[in-house]
Amino acid sequence: MILVNSIDEPNASARVYNVLMIRAVVVLVIALGLLAPVKAVLQGREPILDMHLHALAADAQGPPPMAMCTPIDAMPGWDPIAPFPQVFIDVFKKPPCANPIWSPTTDVEVMTRTLDVMKRHNVIGVLSGPAERVDAWMAAESARFIPALLLDAGEAGAPSPDIVRQRHAQKRLSVLGEVANQYSGLLPDDPRMEPYWTLAEALEIPVAYHVGPGPPGAIYLGSPNYRARLHSALTLEEVLVKHPKLRLYVMHAGFPLLDDMLAVLYAHPQVYVDVGIIVYGQPRPAFYRYLQALVDFGFGKRVMFGSDQMVWPEALERAITVINDAPFLSAAQKRDILYNNAATFLRLTKEDIARHRGM
Repeated sequence: MILVNSIDEPNASARVYNVLMIRAVVVLVIALGLLAPVKAVLQGREPILDMHLHALAADAQGPPPMAMCTPIDAMPGWDPIAPFPQVFIDVFKKPPCANPIWSPTTDVEVMTRTLDVMKRHNVIGVLSGPAERVDAWMAAESARFIPALLLDAGEAGAPSPDIVRQRHAQKRLSVLGEVANQYSGLLPDDPRMEPYWTLAEALEIPVAYHVGPGPPGAIYLGSPNYRARLHSALTLEEVLVKHPKLRLYVMHAGFPLLDDMLAVLYAHPQVYVDVGIIVYGQPRPAFYRYLQALVDFGFGKRVMFGSDQMVWPEALERAITVINDAPFLSAAQKRDILYNNAATFLRLTKEDIARHRGM
């Protein structure tokens, strides 16, 4: 102020203006510098919808702790001189990779570690599992979960259609699935499934149907009726035709029978897929070839993210990384797979989406 007062008036006005402009530019530059990391943080909080999450006991995949390699670069081979379950367990007790994920040893830790990952990455998950475990996880953190229900119609004690109807009426079931009939060797149009299909169509309950890989060698791990031919998405056709208003997504994207999956997506525009387990279980070149084919054939808007984390909570984190690292996907396509496609499939409201973004 002293310097300005000591010079003639016209020049003083110009200099005051210049000083103010310089200060404004400096403030703007500083503000942009401060906002850049804030913007990055906000972008990092964009929500993710995991269409394939599980509430399982710590020993659901074997005696804990169990190690998961992501990916499983070398699938187990077997010389039948030894029992296959022992060969299988050895792979998960002595993992052949440098950076495996070790499973928790308690049921509570499976839940808390899964929630830690979900909160870090703003994940909302369709939560499948036995009814009592889904209820327990919902009670712990209902805002993070969309309740579903594990079903194998070939198993004794499977949840009945009446239980499905009741849980839906009580708002304790929003998705029917994972429907894991493949483990019992049941085709989707098995008569035992018809009451469920009819109910799901009538109540507009989305169905998550397992078509694709179980554990390597599932037939010899306690599922003697499991068959590789049931990896084919073509097995769903008669159900889709009989129940045209059914909302169904194919878990595991029918891997590895790509042509069958492409044919079903082409013939039945209402069908979506998720990429559970194959996203981190398969070597990246194999998974990326499969995913890129789905996108290249025009089905990028019907591919949904899924982790199938089971008892390995951090597998969810690694699955997200695989999608974000995909070199052939644009930023928009990644967001579609990680959230937007599932939001469309689930018919989320603007309020639902806003709530997810604010979590």
